[in-house]
Amino acid sequence: MNIVFITLSQVVLAVAMPYFFISIFLGVRANRRASGGRLSNQEDLKFLAEPADCEGDKITYFIVPCLNEELVIGGTVHYLLSETNGYVVVVDDASDDETGKVAYRAALELSTLDRLSIVRRELPNARAGKGAALNAGFQAVLSEVNALNLDHEAVIVGVMDADGRMSKGGLAAALRGFKSDRIGGVQLIVRIRNRAKLITRFQDVEFWMISAMSQFARTVSGTVSLGGNAQFTRLVALEGLKGDPWSDSLTEDLDLGIRLIEQGWRITTVGDAYVDQQAVEHYGQLLRQRTRWYQGHMMSIRRLPALWRSSNVTQTALLEVTAYLLVPWVIVLPWSILQQWVFYELIFGNGRNVFAQGLGSIPWQVAYGVMWYIFSFLPNILVGITYSRRTKSVSMLQALLLGHLMIIWNFVGYIAAWRAVGRMIIGKGGWTKTNRSAEPQEIVTGKLESQQR
Repeated sequence: MNIVFITLSQVVLAVAMPYFFISIFLGVRANRRASGGRLSNQEDLKFLAEPADCEGDKITYFIVPCLNEELVIGGTVHYLLSETNGYVVVVDDASDDETGKVAYRAALELSTLDRLSIVRRELPNARAGKGAALNAGFQAVLSEVNALNLDHEAVIVGVMDADGRMSKGGLAAALRGFKSDRIGGVQLIVRIRNRAKLITRFQDVEFWMISAMSQFARTVSGTVSLGGNAQFTRLVALEGLKGDPWSDSLTEDLDLGIRLIEQGWRITTVGDAYVDQQAVEHYGQLLRQRTRWYQGHMMSIRRLPALWRSSNVTQTALLEVTAYLLVPWVIVLPWSILQQWVFYELIFGNGRNVFAQGLGSIPWQVAYGVMWYIFSFLPNILVGITYSRRTKSVSMLQALLLGHLMIIWNFVGYIAAWRAVGRMIIGKGGWTKTNRSAEPQEIVTGKLESQQR
């Protein structure tokens, strides 16, 4: 049995390690180039001159899907209408609270009702998933664009979560990402703002370091994943898709990105902006959220045949997307089992024999221990070091501690991945929306400077 586990471990590591280290290397390099040479520049953005009104000839429509978001939607509408020149379409997906009224009052206070539209969906057609809500908002955008006889080539469609806030000049930075006609989408890097607790700090490590480095690495192939917050796409790219832009997938954003790549569009990110959002503060909600993400990611593999048949996709993009979609299947699920065998062998098996029975000289035993330590923790050590370089809110020592604790945090992903498999086996595809938390007044009013440090 041991030889089977050893072989499988070697195979998984042979796939996972190159993927991880190449992503980190390319991500760090791309991040430095995009952010003025230092990894921490994207956090403080001090390398940027104060952005002027450089949204150019682009016209931006923000779609904000909402279900019971009265706690946060006011601040988001206030921010979008006061800090950008964009138009806002709030899709109220049959909320039971005052989501629509709060959004309306935010625009009324700013005297910008002419730039706000509220699309109210009613049951039984409402609450059919985020994709359906986004498609309803998209139809409202199309109607207004056509009614105003706007140039479709000049229109950019942005998607914001109800708790999303972009860094200063974020829209202008995102629009600069469309400088090439081949760019169909731009996704901003995500930052967690309520990161004071351990559970939320880990989510910031995931978004601000692991996901960010992966996203920057994928700019090389033009296959950056679209997310649900600060997602920007060309209107003409969305119109070129067969059927509605957003599907009923549990990860409709990932699904949209794959379909755009299939059509030959490149998707990128930028180094001079980011979007921050709330993290989940309870483990039960976190597990439900991650289960949905894993299930959507794992089911997106059904897009691969069409991607491989497409003549619009470059070989580099094809290989990168294929590898990315296979990660849960060939790395996460197998390693969730094999890692436990590795630790078992270290503590109770061969490792115990080495230390308990005194096999070999003391230098050899030390070398053996160091080998196991590096084997077990090296990726996490790199995560901690890179995170400390990306953020000024933790010291190197704290970041290294977080990196080591990621070994335990990884079990959230392992459990979520297997729960996703179980849901797929029984044909369960629904999901429960993650609730938001009330926020301080300075965030509600969109005054974020003190929250970004």
